[in-house]
Amino acid sequence: MRMIREYEQTGVAMTCRSLDEYVRMFDLKAEELRGKPILDVAAGASSFAAEARMLGALASAADPRYAMAPDELVVEAKAEIESSTAKLQRLQEQFDWSYYGTLDQHRAGRLAALERFRQDFADEGAGAYTAASLPHLPFEDEQFALVLCSHFLFLYGEQFDADFHREAVKELLRVCRKGGTVRIYPLLTLRFRKPPGLDELLEDIRGMGVEAELLPSSLPFIPSSVHYLRLTKR
Repeated sequence: MRMIREYEQTGVAMTCRSLDEYVRMFDLKAEELRGKPILDVAAGASSFAAEARMLGALASAADPRYAMAPDELVVEAKAEIESSTAKLQRLQEQFDWSYYGTLDQHRAGRLAALERFRQDFADEGAGAYTAASLPHLPFEDEQFALVLCSHFLFLYGEQFDADFHREAVKELLRVCRKGGTVRIYPLLTLRFRKPPGLDELLEDIRGMGVEAELLPSSLPFIPSSVHYLRLTKR
């Protein structure tokens, strides 16, 4: 049996992902975006909010790094892209490249998403990007129809404990409208393992009257990562 090597990461990396990646991660449909208030949490330098607004969504993003000067944020994001590319090069035989193609194409996609983000961040400023971090978000109750969290919750399950995750998920649900959904991906840690306390968390959430489902994700890449979590608020 081939040994799975871990993805080494200290601290929380800044993510730079595109609309198409979000569509695949979260099984998003056009009707779930157009005209809908959407929040991307722990969004980093991803271009989802910018691209989704071009499709008619009322999309915004939250991340603690938005308190940084724009130039500093972009410098950090570029450094993270180079760092992650080097790590993936050492581990690339473990990943599924059927979506990204090659490591070079993966890197190019990150840089393209960062550039779209950079332009939008400069144009929109505080209008669409809020400096904020879980488990406390500066938004009204039930403000958004769709709340997304990509590559933060559960991925860092060995850095943030079960209590943090419980409070963070409850906060995402707080800002989500009744009938709306919270979606989280991936459901594996950086060690490619099931996050500690995930089953207990899902049990707690269901006890709140929230429908919690593990549904297929169509973004092949992370070893054994085939589901996203959809929470429907009743």
